[in-house]
Amino acid sequence: MIELSERLQAMEESATIAMSQKSRELKAEGKDVISLSLGEPDFNTPDFIKAAANSAIKDNYTNYTPVPGYEDLRKAIANKFKRDNDLHYATNQIVVSTGAKQSIANVSMSVVNAGDEVIIPAPFWVSYIEIVKVSEGVPVIVNAGIDTDFKITAEQLEEAITEKTKLMIFSTPCNPTGSVYSKEELRALADVLVKHPQIVVICDEIYEHINFGTRHESLAQFDDVYNQVVTVNGVSKAWAMTGWRLGYIGANKEIAAACSKIQGQFTSGTCSITQRAAIAAMDADPVVLKDMIAAFGSRRTLVLDKLNEIEGVKTNVPGGAFYVFPDVSYFYGKSFNGTTIENGSDLAMFLLNEALVALVTGEAFGDPNCIRISYAASEKVLTEAMKRIKEALEKLS
Repeated sequence: MIELSERLQAMEESATIAMSQKSRELKAEGKDVISLSLGEPDFNTPDFIKAAANSAIKDNYTNYTPVPGYEDLRKAIANKFKRDNDLHYATNQIVVSTGAKQSIANVSMSVVNAGDEVIIPAPFWVSYIEIVKVSEGVPVIVNAGIDTDFKITAEQLEEAITEKTKLMIFSTPCNPTGSVYSKEELRALADVLVKHPQIVVICDEIYEHINFGTRHESLAQFDDVYNQVVTVNGVSKAWAMTGWRLGYIGANKEIAAACSKIQGQFTSGTCSITQRAAIAAMDADPVVLKDMIAAFGSRRTLVLDKLNEIEGVKTNVPGGAFYVFPDVSYFYGKSFNGTTIENGSDLAMFLLNEALVALVTGEAFGDPNCIRISYAASEKVLTEAMKRIKEALEKLS
């Protein structure tokens, strides 16, 4: 009998992917399932980006690429960082990877030794924990609830730091909550981090452009922590390029070189055609995204309004991304048709089976009181989904 590694057995399956698979299975059975479980824009990749990819194919960009990415792409990313974020990175501080997920894994494996502690504010993106575990690090969870807009304070960060702390990972705008850290809030965190120069911070900014009414702020803007911060971004969300698979980092030269070294042994450079298309995305003025962002803003309002009509559901107003993360603990202990809801997982399965709406339990993101709803769907679909959710929840007593 072949035994799989302890590393694999300790790894949890991605809850978002698992729920998406379950909804596909029900659809295959002929059931009218609405899936609001995946973090994927329902917009097509802009035509000018697809045109750049077509040109790359015609121009025979079909060979191996430099491991950290084409030089002109990294230059375009450096220009984007300067234009959009006032961050100054040279091309040798930028590494292009096969998605932001790989970017994060590269950094974690580059800096974390066995037993090192990694601070992860909760709620968190599902893969952070598993990436840290594969890196043999020890996740240290710092909880932030809905009453604080799901954001940790400088005091909480200070309390979590020990002599073993090596890394911190967080996102703004946040997946799953949509919360956005302000410049003042980031400055407060930086005031703590600057006292601990051994700590590297991964600031995941993949939802940067999907931001409602507030300016996106980067932790790396503060000179006194610049060398500690790794800024992660990519093309999946704002540019609707999830299947193209391209993420990137801006980091100090030592960490960038380390990530390139690791990537050289695992995947080498990402897809050549994707890289050429990404240049067009990096060069574009983000103003071209205004219609998509406005659509997400309208959907956010729709979903929040419908949720606030349901007794027992508690919401905040997310400042970015395309998720709401309502507190649904009011329904725990309630039952319908012999099914008792004990936690977020039970509620998510209840809504899948009873309402035919696929969501993701908040437990996967570090908050068992919540569920994640992606509003990356049309207003017509969202209206029907929210109607079904309301009717199902009202059956619980």
